[in-house]
Amino acid sequence: MTPEELAERLAALLQRAHNARSVRIEGLRLLTGGASRQTWSFDALIEHPDGSTETLPLVLRSDPRRGPNFMPRETEHRLLAAAHAEGVPVPRVHLMGDDTLGAPGFLMERVEGETIARRLLRDDEYAGARKVMAAQLGAILARIHAVPIEKHGLDALAVPPPDRSPAEGELDRFEMTYRAIAPEPHPAFELAFRWLRRRLPPPSSARTLVHGDYRIGNVIVGPEGVRAILDWELAHVGDPMEDLGWICVRSWRFGNDGLPVGGVGTREQFFVAYEKAGGAPVDPDRVRFWEAFGNLRWGIICVSQARTGIEALGRAAMPPGRQLELAAIGRRTAETEWELLNLMEAN
Repeated sequence: MTPEELAERLAALLQRAHNARSVRIEGLRLLTGGASRQTWSFDALIEHPDGSTETLPLVLRSDPRRGPNFMPRETEHRLLAAAHAEGVPVPRVHLMGDDTLGAPGFLMERVEGETIARRLLRDDEYAGARKVMAAQLGAILARIHAVPIEKHGLDALAVPPPDRSPAEGELDRFEMTYRAIAPEPHPAFELAFRWLRRRLPPPSSARTLVHGDYRIGNVIVGPEGVRAILDWELAHVGDPMEDLGWICVRSWRFGNDGLPVGGVGTREQFFVAYEKAGGAPVDPDRVRFWEAFGNLRWGIICVSQARTGIEALGRAAMPPGRQLELAAIGRRTAETEWELLNLMEAN
């Protein structure tokens, strides 16, 4: 579908939904990032039956291709609505799409701000934000973990088996993935699997909504700090300490290794703000496990991305730029191996 065709279909959908006289779509553009899922930004100029007009800044989240590991857009729509209702800063959902769009998707408000890490962590414009972001992210994460699953009908989210700990289940899942996709040996990963299995945290009754990808890059930031949390596609029910460990993974510091929480703050700042906002008491040992696991998880994802790029070489179906992007991600596997060796040696 061409952008022009998509604009026509979006206008028709919004005209029906708002019972509008007319709808005009302006500035439709595909945002960067995402191989299988797409995010389109645009403004909808709506003329209502009474003659009044308004302009809605919107985003379309759509699935040109579907797969077993993708969260259905209907579930993500419901999840974002629940998070917003519970006070989590997320874009407000606007409207579920229909078959006329050619792929499952929904519309949500467009929140202005910055997401690119190198700008957030280095530009003077965000100097003030960097001073408060660790505490903001801790407080927001406490709100995410407090979202009531049953109240909002989020039963479609993945849930760990009742007889196994979330940590064991995630470790098993990623080891199975690694053994299925790795084109060559990675001794550091083999050591990490053994090291993590010896340190599996004991089962805990604390199971909450887990964002699953809570890190710099999935946060919209303004000069004043955090404006919205994005990319809920990996959300599930699990151990809340998973999110606290994931944001501390070295790759999300983008070179600011002295500030382990996303390159913007210390663990103490983050943990204190999380508990003060109502989060569960932080268990440092569990968080360390999830941080180490997070480095392994990201390393395996890097291997997967590299393999996808290698298998696409010479095929017209994947643009050369995307192949180069996947190759670059694949090279980051070495970073995760180095960090895992450091973590295992220190503990």
